Amino acid sequence: MRIGIIGTGVVGQTLADKLVSLGHQVALGSRTKDNEHGLAWAGKAGPAGSCGTFAEAAAFGEVVLNATGGTVSLAALRAAGAEHLAGKLLIDVSNPLVFGPEGVTLAPVNTDSIGEQIQREFPEARVVKALNTLNCELMVAPGRLAGEHNLFIAGNDAVAKAETVALLGEFGWPAEWIVDLGDITGARATEMMMPFWLRMMGHFGDASFNYSFRRPA
Repeated sequence: MRIGIIGTGVVGQTLADKLVSLGHQVALGSRTKDNEHGLAWAGKAGPAGSCGTFAEAAAFGEVVLNATGGTVSLAALRAAGAEHLAGKLLIDVSNPLVFGPEGVTLAPVNTDSIGEQIQREFPEARVVKALNTLNCELMVAPGRLAGEHNLFIAGNDAVAKAETVALLGEFGWPAEWIVDLGDITGARATEMMMPFWLRMMGHFGDASFNYSFRRPA
C-alpha cells in the first residue's frame, strides 16, 4: 500500500521504517518540504520512502497515520487537507499530553478526546484510535515482550477497524491480542491511560513494557 504518515518524529519514523520493511511505500509529512528529519529519513529509506508536506503525505497515502503530538494534531491534519483524508482509513496514534511545571495533564480529557475531535472535524475520514498506549518500538515489534499483551482500538467504522487490525497483524500483533473498545469515544479511555503509563515508565526506568489483561480461566 501507499501510506502517508503525518509527523516526522521518533514515532512517525519508527512506524515508517517498519512499513517500508514490510514492502509498503511511505511518505512522511511535515510542515515544510525541507524538514531535516523527513529528508534524513527519506535518504536512508530508499526508493520506497519519501517526504513532503502534510498535504503531500496525506494525498499520497491510501492509508494515513497521525503520528503528531496530540496538542498539534488538528492543526497538522487541517494542513493535510480534508480532501486528502476523505474516505481514507486515518489511524490516530496521538496523545493529548501537556507538560507543565506541575507535571503531565491532558487536554482534552474526560468528556472528549483527540480521536473524537479528529473524527468530528473530518467526518468523511474513517478514524481509528490505535497504538497510543505503548512505546513506539513495541508498536512495531510486539515480540520484544514475552507472552500475550494488549493493544486497543476504537472507532465508528467496523470496516476501518478490521483494516487496522489487519495492518497491526503485519506488525506482528495477533488479532486476539487487540481489544476493540467500541466507537471513537473509546479514545477517551486509552488517552487517559497515558499519565499512568508515564508513571510506570518512571517506575521501571525504561519504556519496554505494556499492558496485559487476564480473565478467569
